[in-house]
Amino acid sequence: MDLPCFQWQDHVAQKWRALEPKLKEQFTSLLEIDDVFRCALRLMRQDDLDFLQQVSAAYSVQKDAELAAKCRERGNSSFKTKNYTAAALHYSKGICFAPSSSEQLSLCYANRSAALYHLQHYQECLDDIDRAVKNGYPSHLLHKLEDRRTLCFTHLSVHEKGREDDQKPASNDCKGSDTANSPSVGPLTVGICPQVVVDSTVEKGRHLVAANRIAAGEVILTDRPYSCVLIPGMEEVKGKVGRYSRDSEVLFGVEDRRCHRCLTETLSLVPCDGCSYSRYCSTGCQQEAWEEHHRWECALGAHLMAMGVMSQLALRVALKAGLKNFLLAREPISDEQKECFNNHSSDPSMSSYGGSYLNVYNLLHHLNHHSPALRFMCAVTAATLYLKLSKAGPPPVSWSHTPQGPNKEGEDADWNAELWMLGSAVLQHILQLRCNAQAIVVLQDTGATNSLVQSNREIRIATAVFPALSLLNHSCCPNTSLVFNTGGIIEPSGSALSADFSEGEAEWRHKAQGVTVTVRAAKLITPGQEILHCYGPHSSRMATQERRRLLQEQYYFLCQCEACSQHQQDVEEPRQQQPGAEGRDLGLLCIKCKGSLKKRSEDREAGFVCSLSSCSHCMSLSDVNNRLQEIRVNLEKAVELMETDRPGEALRLLKKTLCQSGVILAETHPLQGELADATARAYASMGDWNNAASHLERSTVAIASQFGKESVELGRQLFKLAQLHFNRNNNLWVIFLSFSQWFPRAGSLRHSQGQATSLPSLRSTLP
Repeated sequence: MDLPCFQWQDHVAQKWRALEPKLKEQFTSLLEIDDVFRCALRLMRQDDLDFLQQVSAAYSVQKDAELAAKCRERGNSSFKTKNYTAAALHYSKGICFAPSSSEQLSLCYANRSAALYHLQHYQECLDDIDRAVKNGYPSHLLHKLEDRRTLCFTHLSVHEKGREDDQKPASNDCKGSDTANSPSVGPLTVGICPQVVVDSTVEKGRHLVAANRIAAGEVILTDRPYSCVLIPGMEEVKGKVGRYSRDSEVLFGVEDRRCHRCLTETLSLVPCDGCSYSRYCSTGCQQEAWEEHHRWECALGAHLMAMGVMSQLALRVALKAGLKNFLLAREPISDEQKECFNNHSSDPSMSSYGGSYLNVYNLLHHLNHHSPALRFMCAVTAATLYLKLSKAGPPPVSWSHTPQGPNKEGEDADWNAELWMLGSAVLQHILQLRCNAQAIVVLQDTGATNSLVQSNREIRIATAVFPALSLLNHSCCPNTSLVFNTGGIIEPSGSALSADFSEGEAEWRHKAQGVTVTVRAAKLITPGQEILHCYGPHSSRMATQERRRLLQEQYYFLCQCEACSQHQQDVEEPRQQQPGAEGRDLGLLCIKCKGSLKKRSEDREAGFVCSLSSCSHCMSLSDVNNRLQEIRVNLEKAVELMETDRPGEALRLLKKTLCQSGVILAETHPLQGELADATARAYASMGDWNNAASHLERSTVAIASQFGKESVELGRQLFKLAQLHFNRNNNLWVIFLSFSQWFPRAGSLRHSQGQATSLPSLRSTLP
């Protein structure tokens, strides 16, 4: 939920409508963020705070022993059916609800240790056993935990011995070396590649340009978010096990499976001691989140959930920055500093005069482009959060040192003096994030865990702001692709640590687990070309007018990228089309002669006509739609059959449908590609790798036609094809050929394995 809940939006909208015309005019005329925030603060009333309190009751984050017991009971039910993953997740929810040092907490930890043991997570099992004992696990049941502890140590010792045996040299000629125990892949490096420079113009602002040739697949930059917020309620399908798949499917939210700081997926989350919502992958992440933002968020948990992800992310950015960096960022930048700012070396987010916050602070907020009503909602939301925070306790340490000291009345910490700037910072970041927030997406496996074929879908798990990634401008036909990584070990590039101490240096040295985004070249980029990525509307997925409209509404610019400019040229100077060009674009065939169909006229209801003058057969729009609908219905039925472990029935239906589709659909039609992909899945589910590979190859034709030969979609399909070839005969040469027919560098797609490559949905805010 990016925006505040509907009740709060409606409340603020009513407040705006009730304002006197003079006040509306005054508010609308304000041109500075500070003035807008102070005006909203003056307009705040107690009933606004009371209404938020009422709305927040639906988002309670209080500890509750009764709810903890219910979660434990659900976990016990899943445990009995040997659905240990679902059991562990239920126990984790119980752990989060259970009050500190309570019996329910100890019981949930003990039960989760049992589930983790059966999942062979022995170290995590031992950790939970220790936590159960620490929180007062009943003494008469301790023998169960001790027995489980002994079994874990036994398994771990056997595993350790096996690993030592694997590392022994095969002969005396092979001496042990330091590389034997070193990981094959080192820590990721944050920064921008040397082939890229930061440029700045009035029209484009700061942006990235290639200084040297960049080949397809090469890394352009790797960035970490300045801050991110996990999105609650995004359901993930898990817990399907064998014959229990139909009855035991359980839906768990992203917040139940991932660390709320580094987004690592884990079954052994550590809860916040103060609320039932926040949870972490380790005590390290828990402590760091507490110091950075959660000690102030904890008391506002329900309010923040009602206010939405964007408001919470804006608050986190402000809390992390602190007053010192905020004031430093507000100072005018000298010419020398501008030169330093643009001279990124290997990491522009580590400038010595403000750290990565300076990049975030200088993002455009488009205050004057937002409608007065939206501006008012953002300002009132920021003012409400500021007032709630001020009533929750002393001010944040990072904001507690104001230049003018205590106020005249001697009130503690000056909450009503200079600290209003905290609220102003939150408002600025709320407005910035509407245009600069980035959705973090991952590929989520779905379907039965014991199936030969695994399906997956892309889900959005968090919203973040990336300092370096924000330098990339939009194109509807981008020359880059994004890959997100969660929970990896990250190190800065060498030059980043050689700079003066900045706000992020300690975090870099800590090598904390974290989120990263890697930007790779999707095609050859020549010197002088700008580095571009897609904010959402892509030329292969959306018409030009629709793309431009969405970009204008969301980002306040008229897109002039290559795809949009070419369309404008075609409108102004129509090109002579070759016979059948439109038909090939449609992917529809004449049922009489197999020639391509084209539209009879611009009228949508006019139907189609064969492009061959020797035929000129006509088909009505309803006839074509009915045929396509029948194919879609059969395809959906076949997928449902495969989801219920009936690939044989699905295959028979798909073969019949393929015969029907061949009458009217060309190989390049998207629906033909979906049919071929589903048929390949059915064959693979039955272990017929040859036929599976054959049909998957057919699907790549449609995907390449629809999305382009340099698209992420084609890359994913080719990766599946490589896996099929490997299962068929382990022939790496066949795999290489499968890739190289599309890509000169056949190995470049290997980096996508286990990652999610995104075309963010307008970064994060448009559907």
